Formats: sequence, C-alpha cells, structure tokens
Amino acid sequence: MRTSESASESKGEAQGIHLTVTINCTVAPRANNRGGRPGPSDLTETLNKHLEHLGLCGDGTEAEDQILESLNGILLAITEDKQRSFHLLRGSKIFPTLAKILKGNPRCAVKAAHVLSEIAKNEEMKKPCIEADLVLTLIPLLESTDQEMLLHAGRAIGRICYDNRSLQEELVKVGVIPSLVRILTDYADSEPLVHVALLALYNLADLDSAKEALSMTKVAEQLVKQLRRAESHEKLEIVFEVLQALAENDALKVQLVDAGVPEVLSEILLRLQGSSQAEDTCIMKAASDLIVSLLLGDGNCLRMFQLGVVHQLLDLLEKQVQSGDTSVQQAALSALQSLAVPVVSKVQMLEEGVAERIEALLRAESPPVQFKLLGTLRTLADGQADAAEILGQDPQLLSRLVQWCSVSDPSGICGEANRLLASILHHNRSQEVVKAIQAAQGVKHLVSMTTNEHAAMQNEALNALAIASAIDLETLEESFKESQLVQSLHKLLRDDNTSPEVKYNSMGLLCRLLNSGDLRQEIEEDKIKDTLEKLCSHSNADVVKGATTTLQVLRGETPH
Repeated sequence: MRTSESASESKGEAQGIHLTVTINCTVAPRANNRGGRPGPSDLTETLNKHLEHLGLCGDGTEAEDQILESLNGILLAITEDKQRSFHLLRGSKIFPTLAKILKGNPRCAVKAAHVLSEIAKNEEMKKPCIEADLVLTLIPLLESTDQEMLLHAGRAIGRICYDNRSLQEELVKVGVIPSLVRILTDYADSEPLVHVALLALYNLADLDSAKEALSMTKVAEQLVKQLRRAESHEKLEIVFEVLQALAENDALKVQLVDAGVPEVLSEILLRLQGSSQAEDTCIMKAASDLIVSLLLGDGNCLRMFQLGVVHQLLDLLEKQVQSGDTSVQQAALSALQSLAVPVVSKVQMLEEGVAERIEALLRAESPPVQFKLLGTLRTLADGQADAAEILGQDPQLLSRLVQWCSVSDPSGICGEANRLLASILHHNRSQEVVKAIQAAQGVKHLVSMTTNEHAAMQNEALNALAIASAIDLETLEESFKESQLVQSLHKLLRDDNTSPEVKYNSMGLLCRLLNSGDLRQEIEEDKIKDTLEKLCSHSNADVVKGATTTLQVLRGETPH
C-alpha cells in the first residue's frame, strides 16, 4: 500500500507549481548556540507566540497579515524541529483554529492547508485532525481553482485518511471521487497535482463504493493520458497500480479497454522489451499482469492480438528467457495463456506460428517458466485439432515431454507434461499423431497417469487413450500390453475409492480395447466380467450404465 509520502513530491513541485512559502514573519531572535539553530526554549517560546496570535486574531486585513505571519512561523518551526513542534502542537488548540481559518478566511486558507498537510505527516497528529472534523472541512477546497490550495488540501486529506477505511468510505460518500477526476482533467500538465490525485485514487480504488463512483466518470480517459505521458518509472508504476485496481470492476474494465489502455500497453512493451534495467523489468511485468486483468470476452482477446500484443509478449520472453527476471517471464506467460483461451485467438495464434515460437522457448532452464509454457501450449491445443496435430508431430517437443513425464520434481512439470500429452491425443484426429506419440514412448506415461492421485488427471488420461484407441488401436496395442493397461483399469474398477466418473471413463476405454483380440483375451483372463456385474448394482447411475454397456460389448451383444 502506498502512503501519501513520496520521494517525487519535491521533484514534482519543482517541475510544476512554484510554491510561495516565503517566510514574512519576524520570529524571536535565535539563540547564539552552535549551528545557529534555536534551542528548545526558543522554539517553544516562538511557537507559543504564534499559536497565541492565531487564537487572538480577529477580522480585517491587519489581522489576516498576522495570521499569515503566524502560520509561516509554525511552518518554520516544524522545519527546524519536527518532533518538538508536533509535541507542542498536540497540546494546543490549533486544530479548531485551522478549521475556522479554512472555512472563513479565503486569503489565509491556502497557508492553513499547507500547515495542516505538514502536521498530518506525523502519525500521532492524525487523531486530533479527525476529531476537529478537518477532513470534511478540506473536502470543499478540492473544488478550488487555486493550484496551491488543491495541492495542500489534497495532501492533507491523503495523509489524514491513509489506512483509515471508515474515513476513506466517508470521503467517497461526500463526493471526493469527481473532485479527484476533475483535478486529473483540468490540471493534467501539473505533475504535483496529478501525483496527489493518483495517490488518492490508488488508496481509494480497492473500495467498491469508489469503483462505482469512478465508473460514472471519465477517469479511464485521464488515466490513459497520464500513462502515455509518464516519463518516470515511479509515475508509470502508480498509474499501473490504479489501473490494476480498477480492472477488478467489470464496468471500469470495459471503459479502460474502450479508452485505449491495450494500445498503450502494446506501445510500452514494444518500447521496453530490449531493456535489462530493473525498473523497466518491473514495468513490463506490470503491463503483462494488466493484460490478464483486462481480458473480458473474445472481443478483447482478438483486439489484443490485432495490436500485436501476443508477438510482443513472445519477443519479451525470447529476450528474457536466458538471463531475465523470472517474474516477468511468468507474467508474460500468464498473459499469453489467457489470450489463448478464446477459440478465435487459438486460430489466429496457429496461423501466425505462435505455437512454434512457444515450443522454441522450452529451452528455458527455469522450471516455473517451463511449467507455464506447457500450460500455455495445453490451452492452445484445447478444442483445436489443428493445434494438437502441429504439436503432436513435433519430434523434438514430444521427446522433451516424455523426458519431463518421468522426472520427479516439486515444480509440477511432470504433471503438466503428462497433461499436455493427454491433451494432444484427446484433441487430435490424426493417425500420424498417435504413431508419433507411440514412437516417442509417451503412451506408457499416459497409462501411468490413469492411476494418478488426482481424478481430473485420471479422466484426462482415460479420455485421451480412448480417443487414440478409436483412431489407431493397432499401433497402441503392444504398449498397452507392456504397460499393463488392462490390469490398471481393473484395479480402478475394483477400488471403492475410485470416483464414479473415473470408473465410467475406465469402462469407456475398456470398450475400445475389446476391439483387439489380444487385449480382449487379457480382459477375460483378468475376470473383469465379475467386477462389471457387481458394478451393475452401483449407487451411481452412470456407473451402472457404463457397466451394463461394457458387459454387452464383452458378450458380443449390441449395446442399447
């Protein structure tokens, strides 16, 4: 969570608003101590004098001059010794006095807001600010056209309300959101004011009420404008953080896409992809994460693809894969995997050779990256026979997959490699792919997968083997016998802990195997018939149906 303090504030002020904080007052003479700084007693005397003057001042120009002098004196005292000044101010009546000045003295209000923004830097000073209702007093000042007023009032509100959810909810309730968007709109060239508004939006953006209020504004257009003009890494980072928070809301997500955020992300990735600077790496990761967050429906995915985002992500990966930051690689891969989900994207990716580029990236030696790459390829193959055929006829890929299938590791690569093999077989419709996987010795790993501890993986393997058996059982027959597939299926059917879906899919595969004379003989010798007869009285209707059908096929009857 960002605080309202930022190293860029002073820098931003130098670039934007020129603040007039000249001290016009005459303070008590400094003690002649070493270093020229006033001693504790001098500071106390000076500060008390200014506090007293504030309390006594009435109306009129002369009184306003005295108020300004005293406010400047307080600012100077805080600069000289923050800790002691805050200690003295805590016990004073300055808070209601500041509220009075902010409400009723326009000429002195800017200086009062400045004093308050400095006081609010101290954690212990926030409570008396809240008790004096200073936040509600400051809110109307955000409608000012005075840039100094907006800067100091915005900072004071941000500092007082930071990490205070109830106060933040109150801010949204009294209408602070339109004021912040107005500042972004009207003062887009003022870095200090933009910074204050962005910080405020970031700290409020996780509130549902704030998101709802923002959806009624044109904040998306303003954020795109700031994203395009951002030159510093810090500004890019905070704009990304605001966008990421807003992208959690569906209405705002649509607005962000319509406002052109995907286009800017594409430009940023293109600009930074060759950089190895740590700051640029963070920005590329943030851009990749935001791509995932902005995906909403097939239309957005296609739009991202048309912008060239997919190939930019691949370019980024190719440059990062040898020595880059793994967090950037994983973020880019997550974005790729999300973009590969819609059917329309799969087709585009296949036509433009994305699958081949992803395969080439498998040379990466980072297990987390390899895991994500395999998942991306599996997503691409899902429901796409063309993709499955391309992947299933690549001997290099199949060899690598089979190698990973037999590796025991904590990263999950073994499981993901098995799942990709199963997906290729499942979605493939080609005899050549079945032969290629058999030649690569991948079938035995899929047979082992049928006994995996996870039911989802068991079902993936069973369905893949059933489809492959329907395409070319003759090619697979010998591997099935060597890996004792029939015996594995019988064990699944006998085991009371096997899920009904796994039992049902096991029987579906058995029906395919019965088309082989040798495998039929194994099924008969293993006395699977007895187990099937018992399953005819199973509590699950699908299991009963599967057992009945398999028995009919086993007996040579026509299933009905």
